[in-house]
Amino acid sequence: MSNVVTPEEWDAWRAFASMRRKLELALERQLQRDAEISAADYGVLLALFEAPGKQLRGRDLGEHLSWEKSRVSHQVSRMEKRGLVERRECETDLRGSWVGMTNDGTRAVLGAMRDHAATLRRYFFDVLEPAELAAFKTVSKRVIDVIEPEIHDEG
Repeated sequence: MSNVVTPEEWDAWRAFASMRRKLELALERQLQRDAEISAADYGVLLALFEAPGKQLRGRDLGEHLSWEKSRVSHQVSRMEKRGLVERRECETDLRGSWVGMTNDGTRAVLGAMRDHAATLRRYFFDVLEPAELAAFKTVSKRVIDVIEPEIHDEG
């Protein structure tokens, strides 16, 4: 494979990068406006909402979100101050802790889900034909499959 990127490839990359940034910004604005939470808050809350017992170990939360330990810690601390999550001691491992949802966190994520899904539908799903959506999924998984072994090799 050549390391040379063609003009067509650059155009495709710039279009993708611009789309991703603008979609993330639109989703962030919607979450702030409708649920008064950030996209990072929503990611944490959704991961906890879907987890057994609505709690995860900090390291598992980080793996789920593809975040570094320090980012998880800072985000959880900010959310804890706002009453969205709480840390609980892990009885089987004194070095670790559980991050669990509070009732306010559950209300926040449930309040955000419908509007967030509608925004995703409006800006992403509704503009793609079924074949394009399938191709997007295939391409996304293929790129992830190339990246993930490299990430694991670094650790």
